[in-house]
Amino acid sequence: MDIRFDFNNMMDTSIGEFGFSERQIDEMESTCSKAVEAVQKRRGTGWLGWMELPYQPAEELSRMKEIASRFQECKDFVVLGIGGSALGTIALKSALLHPWHDLIPEKSRKTPRLHVLDNVDPYWLGTFTDVLDPSSTCVNVISKSGSTAETMSQFLWMRKWLKENLGDSYAEHIVVTTDPVKGALRAMAEEEGFAAFTIPEGVGGRFSVLSPVGLFPASVMGIDVGELLSGAAAADEAAREENPWSNQALMMALLAFLSFNNGRNIWVMMPYVQGLKDVADWFRQLWAESLGKAVNRHGAEVHVGQTPVKALGTTDQHSQVQLYIEGPQDKVIHFIGVEDYGLELEIPSEKTGQDSLDYLGGHTFNELIKAEREATALALAEAGRPNCTHILPSVTPFTLGELLFTFEMATAYSGELYDIDAFDQPGVEAGKVATYALLGRPGYESRRRDIEKATKNRREKFVIDRK
Repeated sequence: MDIRFDFNNMMDTSIGEFGFSERQIDEMESTCSKAVEAVQKRRGTGWLGWMELPYQPAEELSRMKEIASRFQECKDFVVLGIGGSALGTIALKSALLHPWHDLIPEKSRKTPRLHVLDNVDPYWLGTFTDVLDPSSTCVNVISKSGSTAETMSQFLWMRKWLKENLGDSYAEHIVVTTDPVKGALRAMAEEEGFAAFTIPEGVGGRFSVLSPVGLFPASVMGIDVGELLSGAAAADEAAREENPWSNQALMMALLAFLSFNNGRNIWVMMPYVQGLKDVADWFRQLWAESLGKAVNRHGAEVHVGQTPVKALGTTDQHSQVQLYIEGPQDKVIHFIGVEDYGLELEIPSEKTGQDSLDYLGGHTFNELIKAEREATALALAEAGRPNCTHILPSVTPFTLGELLFTFEMATAYSGELYDIDAFDQPGVEAGKVATYALLGRPGYESRRRDIEKATKNRREKFVIDRK
């Protein structure tokens, strides 16, 4: 593994009574071993199909690269998706493209501008086409079911816009990523002649970033998807160890599990790397949807799961850390740092005569952000606040693939420790069903009647209307 996991500040040797002892970790070794055994035994089956994504056939990747080269001729590449169909691509873009990629002049930029539309706010969405030329716009619509209300409504809108402006050639500007055989999107792809990719069986949205969901947009943007998968494979190999002391994913899962049992029901991910801020966003869905469950595998009510919170260093030292150091003892702070930021930037050393400024001269911004991260971790530890750190040598496709797969494995092992199904999402499905009912989708009439009945019972005195 190229990435390093430092959890000193989770242990009693660093934070005293609020930390864990080596004995506590050792006492969980048998439980951890069983968790690894259970996950590895089911790898590639059911909803654990994502575990095989690092090992995709070369011919599939070659086809992806070939189709991607066609779409690289577009000026704007638009991804339509929500949740796992969007967050992974956003994270890849932020981490691996030039930070100002979309602002680079077209003649100097080798790949299209990338836009991920992951909301249906009508003003935000409706004004988007103001900045596009339909003749040079390409669209990748992503929905495994082919019926996701938000994504498919976006698709119907953009499909109409392309047809009105391009006529019969509109289909050449669309590629779909969906179920291999069923669903409305697959049927439309076959009927209208769209290029298409398959989301493999057993790959849920939040585990799909290393499938064509994330890899095809990455290929269009010139990201080395082979290296992404190689990094994930390295993480997969390391995650097979049954001893938590030599398995980052397992140790992360164990520390989170023990912390939750100690009342720490909030997990704050705080990268000190601007490019990794959206990895924290991606992680929020992974952790929340997988581990926030009402019942365990035996049907008993448990209501488990930590609330994942996104923060960014150094920005949120000035907006959140006060709460983390002096507020409730209910959080674990998870930092992400890098050794090489890709650019060494000096702070000017001219003397101003102000001691409060002149000490900065001669240092680098690299030293500053590293010192900020280490200082924040130290301040938290001195206040008895648990924190841990993942450190990457640099942000590359390989190390990012390692990191993402490590987090996915940590999530799977956490599910075993909690004894829950980490791969369903009944709470999300309930909201989807209610949306279908409210919009009149056939087959949901009974649910609509229930909603209308509940709405009638609303009390006006519980509504404050400013007049």
